[in-house]
Amino acid sequence: MKMQYRVLGTMTFLGLMASLGTAHAQGVIKIGEINSYKAQPAFLEPYKKGMELAVEEINAAGGVNGKKVELIVRDDNANPGDAVRAAEELVSREKVDVLTGSFLSHIGLALTDFAKQKKFFFLAAEPLTDKIVWQNGNRYTYRLRASTYMQVAMLVPDAAAMKKKRWAVVYPNYEYGQSAAASFKKLLKEAQPDVEFVAEQAPPLGKVDSGSVVQALADAKPDAIFNVLFGADLSKFVREGNTRGLFQGREVVSLLTGEPEYLDPLKDETPNGWLVTGYPWYGIQTPEHKAFFLAYHGKYKDYPRLGSVVGYSAIKSLAEGMKKAKSTDTEKMIAAFSGLKVSTPFGPVVYRPEDHQSTMGAYVGRTKNEGGKGVMVDYRYMDGAKFQPSAAEVKKLRPAD
Repeated sequence: MKMQYRVLGTMTFLGLMASLGTAHAQGVIKIGEINSYKAQPAFLEPYKKGMELAVEEINAAGGVNGKKVELIVRDDNANPGDAVRAAEELVSREKVDVLTGSFLSHIGLALTDFAKQKKFFFLAAEPLTDKIVWQNGNRYTYRLRASTYMQVAMLVPDAAAMKKKRWAVVYPNYEYGQSAAASFKKLLKEAQPDVEFVAEQAPPLGKVDSGSVVQALADAKPDAIFNVLFGADLSKFVREGNTRGLFQGREVVSLLTGEPEYLDPLKDETPNGWLVTGYPWYGIQTPEHKAFFLAYHGKYKDYPRLGSVVGYSAIKSLAEGMKKAKSTDTEKMIAAFSGLKVSTPFGPVVYRPEDHQSTMGAYVGRTKNEGGKGVMVDYRYMDGAKFQPSAAEVKKLRPAD
């Protein structure tokens, strides 16, 4: 009899623990996030801070659909295989409700494919390759940040207005760089049919031999240069280019260089007058950005980088999608994100039904060396909605869902 009571007592206890565990699980929404933190800290440390600020704000306001939000982060070691393994672990072991993240484009593509295979909702926050929403697009994947095509399209009108005939191109030899270079050549040729591309340098990511790259570009005697290098590769390229006079008397159009993550480290080596996309946080006076800046600075005693905006906006997007869906169910999230409107530090953005791409834009301006510090001047915000292909064009680019 005693044994029977003991067994019943144990079963009751286990049942209670299981119900408590279920109650706990029901009270939390888990967001699984995967990124190259160790490999790309300049962008991703501020990005993580932006995400954490958004989670804090959401939970302080009562959470989403009555539940608190929890962020579970994994490092992908800048390796697509590791990213997929991390995604598998987050989905199967951690039981996350949605996936987000990725910085490097080839990793973003690996996670896009994972989402398709597992039929699991994935918001690609940062990777810029067009394939994520076009050639490799699928119904389970949405993307926040303006793509390579969109950002190049923002730069091309000014590049064509320079009326330079001979162009050289330099880019990191992986998906993002290849995508950006291809878009630039295509769009500039359409805007300026007589343009010639006289040199192309594609060093491996993180391994630029700046001396030989700069010399090869100089030997081609271009009138202008389109640069897609970023991070440490950009710093080495600028230093060597300054030393050898590559930029003197030449126009330079440079993707991402106006982002503080990449502009700040140039310091007194910052070149003057480059046409760039970026983030002049110090001069944006919109109410949305002021509120974001004050909250971010208040929490971290630091100014935001572009990564901060992307991380913050990704979490806010997921929260809005869950509210609209009244659920974290994959099919309901897919439906909710179609045409979803989200408030971000850059103003409202919409996730287009046609290709699952948000309309988040970018700032375009010129670089200036201001007392040994790089800043953006003469900048303006370019609304991403104005630099996206039509629904008819997207239909040709994207496989049917």
